[in-house]
Order: sequence, then C-alpha cells, then structure tokens
Amino acid sequence: MQSGFRAGHGCISATLKVLNYIITAIDRGQYCAAFFIVLAKAFDSVNHCILVGRLNSLGFSNDCLTWFTNYFSDRVQCVKSEGLLSGSLAVSMGVPQGSILGPTLFSVYINDVTLSAGDSLIHLYTDDTILYTSGPSLDTVLTNLQTSFNAIQLSFCGLQLLLNASKTTCMLFNRSLPTPARPSSITTLDGSDLEYVDNYKYLGVWLDCKLSFQTHTKHLQSKIKSRIGFLFRNKASFPHAAKHTLIKWTILPILDLGDVIYKIASNSLLSKLDAVYHSAIRFVTKAPYPTHHCDLYNLVGWPSLHIHRQTHWLQVIYKSVLGKALPYLSSLVTKAAPTHSKINILFTIHSGLSLIVVESTFM
Repeated sequence: MQSGFRAGHGCISATLKVLNYIITAIDRGQYCAAFFIVLAKAFDSVNHCILVGRLNSLGFSNDCLTWFTNYFSDRVQCVKSEGLLSGSLAVSMGVPQGSILGPTLFSVYINDVTLSAGDSLIHLYTDDTILYTSGPSLDTVLTNLQTSFNAIQLSFCGLQLLLNASKTTCMLFNRSLPTPARPSSITTLDGSDLEYVDNYKYLGVWLDCKLSFQTHTKHLQSKIKSRIGFLFRNKASFPHAAKHTLIKWTILPILDLGDVIYKIASNSLLSKLDAVYHSAIRFVTKAPYPTHHCDLYNLVGWPSLHIHRQTHWLQVIYKSVLGKALPYLSSLVTKAAPTHSKINILFTIHSGLSLIVVESTFM
C-alpha cells in the first residue's frame, strides 16, 4: 500500500489501482468517496527517537541502530545567498532531504499507518495518502470513512505528524446516483470540517467527481497550447532536427503521462488533445492547416494518440499476464481454462478502466 520511491512502482500504477476500485464500485451502482489526506511538512516532522524505534521493531541490530542514531544527530542547516552564509541552525527532526536514505526512512516511519484504515482502503505515495471506500448508501460510506479517518489521524498524532486540514479534502464519485446538495460533514479531530471538492489533482492526474477527465484534458490542452505557441513564435530560430527533438521531448511526454488512465474520457474530449497534437506535428513538418491527420502522421512517422494510448495500455496488460507487473495490477488478470481441442488462452482484465479480452489460439 506504499508506492512512493519503490522499484517498479509509480504514480500511474498507484492511480490505476485506486481508480480501478472506484470505477468498478460506480459500475456496480454503489456510492464511493475518497479522502485526499495531506500532511504539513511531513519529511521535516519525523521524530528521530520514534524512527529508531521503528527500525528496532523491524529487527535492525544494535550496531545498526547506533549508526542511525549517529546519522541523525548533530546535523545543522544554513542558507547561502550571493556568497554570504547565514548562521547554522541545529536540525533535531526530520529525515535528511536529498539523501538516498531519506524517502525509505520516511516510508518506514509511516508504514504502520495503513493498519488504522479499518473497513476503508488506503494507499500511500510517500506522504500523499488516499482513504477510500464504497457501499450501497452514502451515509454508510461517509460513516465508515469518518471512523477510518479518525483512526488515521490518531496514528499521525502518535508519530507527531501534523494534518494539513486546509488541504485535506473529500470527493464523492458518482455518475448517476442521487446525492444531497450538502452531504454530511466530515470533521478532523479538532472539529474542522473537510471541504468537498469536485476536482482534485492526485499524483499528477486531475480527477473529477464524474471521472470524465474533463478537467485533466483541459489542463493538458492548455499546457501544450502555451508551449506550442511559444515554439511557433520562435520557429525561425529552430532547424528542422531541433523542431523534431523539441516536440518529442517537451510535448509528447505530457500527452503520454497517465494516458492509460484518462483514455476512458469521451471521444469529444480526446479529440481536443488530437488537435494540439496535430499542431505540434505541423510545427515540425510545416504542413498547411488543411492537411489530413493521416498525412500528418505519415510525414513525421508518429502514430495517432489513440494508438499511443492503446499501446501503453496493452503493455500494462502484457506485463500483468506475464506476472511482471505489480501484484495489485497482476491480480486483475484471470486466465480462463481451455474449453475445446484447440488451446485457447483467454485473458480478461477485470478493470473499471477498461475491459479488454485478448484471445490467442494455438493449433
């Protein structure tokens, strides 16, 4: 339940796992809600004594614990500006940021927080925490989340981590079920009400309560338009090879990141991304505006965005089928037993994000 700074894990795999559950719940006609929990200065708030105790509980030897105690002690920090150095200030808390050990030590520090989730589900990406659940009634969902949220807060208090209540929000995911204009308030331990939001940027992807990805595609479109506008205004400064490289490394990665997630957006939304993609190709090729998109793809040798998204999604499936994906993704794959003389291998991805069946027949 921790995807931050772990080999093979990432923002996309964590988001896929969470959204698969949410969309599946919605497709089953259930209510679903999530809390996006934000901590205040989490890396700087780690208590060294508690952290060493965590390491001790994991079986680290006394020599290792002594080494870590020494590693944390007698640290100072200062500020350097224009050659001038400020006075030093003792650092008595926090993991050394920028260090190799820092992220791992922080993950060890908050690892047991997941045990407090109770009947709700939880997933961490370093200090970004999402608490989510579903159920047949909205009251049940919010009651369960409030109970789990209270327990999570107590765990954070025990670790001397401070909740940032102003940035911790709640979202109700729903496409068709009736919801009250003012749902029940969710409160922190100190009595502050959490804000209900319709949009939230989770691990780089903008989620909306309808999971239409309208907000996300709008942000992508705006970001790419501004960059392409700059490139067109300065096109005389770039040779052809530079134009090709600029688009490949500054525009395409924006469209590729998370495309296996927002690929379920409507065709009308995805077509707006096609439009900016075509503008990028015209910048490289100098093709006139009326040029058909198929000719644009041939001129630059790139596939359509639809093929890009499908390729990336099939790569996820392929890795899951072979067991090379993360366990929480591979668990979504089932293999059907052969039913007749030919050997049919049927792979079905049980995912709210997509239901893809790949059948291969061997004689």
